[in-house]
Amino acid sequence: MRRSRPVRFAALIAAAVLLAGCGEEVTEATKATLVLDFVPNAVHTGIYCALDRGYYGANDLELEIVEPTSTSDTLKLIDQGRAAFGLADAIDVGQQIDRGLGAKAVMAVVQQPLGGVITLEEAGIRSPRDLGGRTVGVTGVPSDDAVLDAVVEGDDGNPEAVDTVTIGFNTVPALHSGRVDAITGYPAADGTALEQRGEEVRAFPLGEWGGPGYPGLVAFSTADAIESDPELMRAFVDATVRGYEDTLDNPDRCLEALVDQVPETDRKLAEAQLDAYLPLFQAPDGRFGALRPEAFAELSRFLREGGLAGEEIPPQRFATDEFVPGGG
Repeated sequence: MRRSRPVRFAALIAAAVLLAGCGEEVTEATKATLVLDFVPNAVHTGIYCALDRGYYGANDLELEIVEPTSTSDTLKLIDQGRAAFGLADAIDVGQQIDRGLGAKAVMAVVQQPLGGVITLEEAGIRSPRDLGGRTVGVTGVPSDDAVLDAVVEGDDGNPEAVDTVTIGFNTVPALHSGRVDAITGYPAADGTALEQRGEEVRAFPLGEWGGPGYPGLVAFSTADAIESDPELMRAFVDATVRGYEDTLDNPDRCLEALVDQVPETDRKLAEAQLDAYLPLFQAPDGRFGALRPEAFAELSRFLREGGLAGEEIPPQRFATDEFVPGGG
């Protein structure tokens, strides 16, 4: 479900020595690359805040941030060892594991699913069951259908009665133009963007309509890298957690760090989106980044029942909480 745009892959080539310290403790100028899930935006504020405040450098880590061309590129680069860390929906990480690949989450960025169904007020869709007989635009990513079905079923609706059309990643323009009645997307990002255009939006987040309450965005690496270089993992997670804790404490100041480092950012939109993300950053136990086994057990069942994975994935294979302060 993640969308992205073309980037300069020279940045990845230049940062090819990403796991050079494997098996050793993090030393001065240890280099690592983080591949984002999408173009820099409000959900990444904590990362840019950590960069601005020197938290990665204080942990002897030189972090390179790269935008992906697609979700599959993010997953592929980490699996091939060409990048140390990536950001992705936990659904995508789970599907990597199901395919026998080495992905494993090391911290959560948001604690609730980011996906859901979005419609405009003028469409007259008051709840998910009203999507019966309507057309919903999906990107074509398999998880879109699972999200749509779960949201409709969560309102005692019939998913078979919903018409879908695959429109790639042009979902928001398709909704705005009236080509479809609703879209699968991200209420905190896409819904807020539509509201900033003056549209009245109605959104049905997955976590509020029968879906699993899993971390909608995680930072992940590979099981092999985690085992061979735990100090690199700890350095990255510690600095990133501190950046997001600062964001929760002082969102305006950290938003300035994002805008300063990514000048093309629409500040007004980013501010509105960050307001929507702040509650999603909060973990139930107050530890930013926490990875709760019960959340991954719930997600594993969702993946299997939705046909997105062949079998349930044990929580300890899905993620490790050992690097998050207070975890283990």
